[in-house]
Amino acid sequence: MPEPAKPIVSALIVNRNSKDELLECLKSFFASADMPVEAVVVDNDSSDGSPAAVTDEYPQATVLVQSKNLGYGRAANLGLERCQGRFVLLLSPQVVLDPQCVGRLADFLLTRPDAGAVGPRLMLPDGRLDPEARRAFPIPSTLFYQTVGLSKLFPKSPRFGRHNMGHLPESDVHEMDAGSAACLMLRLSALDRVGFFDPRYFMFGEDLDLCYRLKLGGWKIFYLPAATATHRPKAAAPDRRRQITYERHRAMWTYHFKHHSEDVSAFGNGLVWAQIWGRYVAERVRDTVTRNRRAAT
Repeated sequence: MPEPAKPIVSALIVNRNSKDELLECLKSFFASADMPVEAVVVDNDSSDGSPAAVTDEYPQATVLVQSKNLGYGRAANLGLERCQGRFVLLLSPQVVLDPQCVGRLADFLLTRPDAGAVGPRLMLPDGRLDPEARRAFPIPSTLFYQTVGLSKLFPKSPRFGRHNMGHLPESDVHEMDAGSAACLMLRLSALDRVGFFDPRYFMFGEDLDLCYRLKLGGWKIFYLPAATATHRPKAAAPDRRRQITYERHRAMWTYHFKHHSEDVSAFGNGLVWAQIWGRYVAERVRDTVTRNRRAAT
């Protein structure tokens, strides 16, 4: 029998206790692909039977089971070692791909050798564009605009809404600084040059950091609205929300300290630190007040 064709695209999915969503994600991936593909799932110590369910329904998928939660970046790095495709599609279990999404992303990279990554038009269930789908790199000014609410008041402003690129039409192909690891196709040869995820990030920030290094390496990153997918994030339990809030803000500081702190004065770095952790405290207080009000009613 002839050997199976080498995959052009490897889907790389890091999962933790998202069995039903993971199975639906894999179903949409295999249905969306019109070329040789493979799926590599790294399971971060799930307790819901995810690995067995994937093996039963998709025996062609590679499942790497971890005995503890390694975080997103470390787990994805392990999965990348098993990916054989020319392109690697980062996927969240909470993403469902529309028909032809995989093919359109891959075709774009095939025709644009200068592109290191391309992301789709990633929609939320209510039809809005996921704000993480296309982003500019965070700098102190954009962090300030987000902190004081100017980015929400003026989302289409080239200055105040810069981080989520609201000034650019959602229907146009354009360059961006960074996409989202929820759904982002990467050129493996570009990863070989710049490296994969920095393990200092536990969750959040890894994709921004990687895209920043791709840009430094001379690669371009694009937003491709002809390729579409839907992101359906799950609501987190209170304990999980606390961890998510902490890790999101820790990732902000890690990114700033790694890439921008040397170009900012000590006073400026102190202001950035205060903005980040001030936001963290404010979010924790707001969450506590909200939970107490619900408990009282």
